[in-house]
This record gives sequence, structure tokens and C-alpha cells, in this order.
Amino acid sequence: MIIKTLVENTSTAEKFKSEHGLCLYLETRKHKLLFDVGASHLFAENAHALGVDLTEVDTVVISHGHYDHGGGLKAFLNLNHKAKVYINRKAFGKYYALTPNGKKTYIGLDESLLQSDRLIFTGEHFVIDDELELFANVSGTKLLPSGNRTLLTEAAGLPVQDDFSHEQNLIVSQDGKVLLVAGCAHKGIINIIERMIELKNVQPNYVIGGFHLYNYGADKYEESAVINELGQYLREFDTTFYTCHCTGPKAYNELREVMGRKIEYLATGSELRI
Repeated sequence: MIIKTLVENTSTAEKFKSEHGLCLYLETRKHKLLFDVGASHLFAENAHALGVDLTEVDTVVISHGHYDHGGGLKAFLNLNHKAKVYINRKAFGKYYALTPNGKKTYIGLDESLLQSDRLIFTGEHFVIDDELELFANVSGTKLLPSGNRTLLTEAAGLPVQDDFSHEQNLIVSQDGKVLLVAGCAHKGIINIIERMIELKNVQPNYVIGGFHLYNYGADKYEESAVINELGQYLREFDTTFYTCHCTGPKAYNELREVMGRKIEYLATGSELRI
């Protein structure tokens, strides 16, 4: 399996541009897949630099309804005319972030995309085929990101805290190995892993994703004690972790101190074979 990071907050070299967002290209035996599409058209520029032909992509998964994961979707649909886009219908809700001064900023998706016949709406558990499946029904409460408190949606026209029922995660099964891919892990990466274990009765061999230890709007990290506790928990899994995006470099370095070589960082331009 090949994984190339098309968009992430940092980059491995100057030739790769970065933005606050995430887009991963995965090549399996059966699929050429994008997991999220970043905040803009930037994923396409980096795809060209990495030798990825976006016209050959057959599957797109959008992890949740925030612009930094789905903002590039219109650009993708204009470039590629065959891929199906798997997305939770709730991802097209009204989503906002509170800035430190209390201002409410829209961070949702372009609702005009709802008209596309390429969208396939998913639910709590959606099996695409024997390689790919999606799940969204994560109910655990261990170490939920504190940054969730500043992320809102609407109910009856009024702002309420987002419950992230629109967030979904991808399971890739190939050659007896299981990869779990999360976008921002707003539901908590521990809870997401435990829900996957309930579904598959096996621990993931690999986990890729952001762990939401960095609040971009507030430019604030989780407390070091929380990051340390998370690292202590994650290192007990028989799993190799690759993190990125909303984990943030500082939190990654703290996790690395606890987890050692069980965790690595994926920046824009990175290429991984597992």
C-alpha cells in the first residue's frame, strides 16, 4: 500500500506547498483513493509534483464537514469525472469556530456540492467493498480534544457545540493488515481505535491521522500532561502511528518522547509504503 501526503500543515521540501488542511493519496490493490481534499486546490499542485494522476482516482472519502478537509472538493470534481465521493450527509451542516475574541467564523463545506450526483451518503457503518469500510458511531469519551469546545453547529437555528456525528473514519484491509485513517479525531483517537476494534475484533496495524492536539484558531496546544497521557495509552497498542495536521509539531515531539519509534510524522510530500 502506498500513501502520499498531498496536503498537510507542513512540508518536506520547498517544492511542496502547505496549508492548514489534510489530503492523503492511498493506492491499494483495488483502489486509488483520496482521503480528504484539503482546504483548496493545492492538493492538485502537490499531486502533480508527487507523480499522482488525479484523473485515475476512483474513490474519495471526506472525513467530516470542515473546510480544511473538504474545501478542495469542487476543484477535484472538476479534475476527475469518475470518482465517487463518500461523505456523511451531516457533513453539509452549518459549522463554525469561535475565535479567541468570541467571533463566530464559518468553517463548513460548500453546500452547492450537494447537487452533485457523485456523492454517496454514508451512515454509522458503511462497507464499500472487502478493502474499504467507513464508520462514524464513536461514543467513547476518553481524552476528547479540548479544542472541540470552540467548534459549533446549529440546532433549530441556534448555535450549539458540535457533537461530530458527521465525522467518519476509514478502515483499509489488505494482505491481512488493517489500516485506520482518521481526519481530525474530534471524537478522540483512543475512542476511534476502540470502536474500530469492536467492529473488526482486531487492533489496527497502522493508524494515520490528526489527533486534534492543536487548536488552529486559538493557536493553542493541549496541556503536556494530556499529551503524555495519550502517548502512554497509544503505545500499549500493537500499532504503528503516523500523525499529521491538527496534532501539530510540538505535540508530536511530546508524543515521540513517550512512544519512541511507534509514531512518525507525515508532512506534505511524504511517501509511505506499508
